[in-house]
Amino acid sequence: MARQPNEPDEIEEFLRRAEREFGRRPDLPEEPPPRPAPPPPPRPVVTYSLLWVIGIVYVLTSVLSGSFFQPAFPVLVALGAKVNDRIANGEVWRLLTAVFLHANLIHIFFNGYALSVLGPEAERFYGHGRFLALYLLSGLGGSIASYALSPAPAVGASGAIFGLIGGLGIFYYLNRQALGEFGRNQVRGIAAIAFINLLIGFAAQGVIDNWGHLGGLVSGVLIGMALSPRLTIDMRFFPPLLIRRFPAQGWLWAMAIALVMMVLVRLVTPA
Repeated sequence: MARQPNEPDEIEEFLRRAEREFGRRPDLPEEPPPRPAPPPPPRPVVTYSLLWVIGIVYVLTSVLSGSFFQPAFPVLVALGAKVNDRIANGEVWRLLTAVFLHANLIHIFFNGYALSVLGPEAERFYGHGRFLALYLLSGLGGSIASYALSPAPAVGASGAIFGLIGGLGIFYYLNRQALGEFGRNQVRGIAAIAFINLLIGFAAQGVIDNWGHLGGLVSGVLIGMALSPRLTIDMRFFPPLLIRRFPAQGWLWAMAIALVMMVLVRLVTPA
């Protein structure tokens, strides 16, 4: 009886000889290309930069106010707080500068903590440039909603933070099939976080800029739909390879949303 190949090297040599003599089996799939090594996770440099900017601006307002715990309201107004009358008179830059100002130490602590938690995750998914666009345009959208629906002056990064919640939520929603049960759980969790925070805000009328939060959340969802990466699974590899692709016209849609925001500022009557 002929000896059967039973060692890995012998089996490999046997398969090579059989293929040379009889040809390659037509039902065998083509070998997949070699799997590329995964790149190292990028550092969330934009998140860290935003935290530094927010912190430096707060120190500046504290020094000018002579109080570290609660900057003076005239100082906040001078540096760019959202004040409806001034915006209506042409100072539209206040819609963005207000995002970098904070009313007191507790305010900046909670917003800074939220940014440090949500920012690295969103920046890793979106990439540096798209993450910055998501943050700034969400903050702008929150300020516009506050300008249209709330007469009170306002400062704070809360609208941009809610925009990150919306951006993360839409990322997981768009990729729920590729991410499976984990993605669906993330969608439910983020929706619950947004709902609870909005509920708390509307329960504390007069203290929290609820319309700014809601405007930031909606803006984050819209910007996220334009810029969020789409994930697909390449089953040729083992384990399967997760591939990230960005929409071809994502930046054009984001610019269109920004243009609509600026048009709204001109058309909306302030509260």
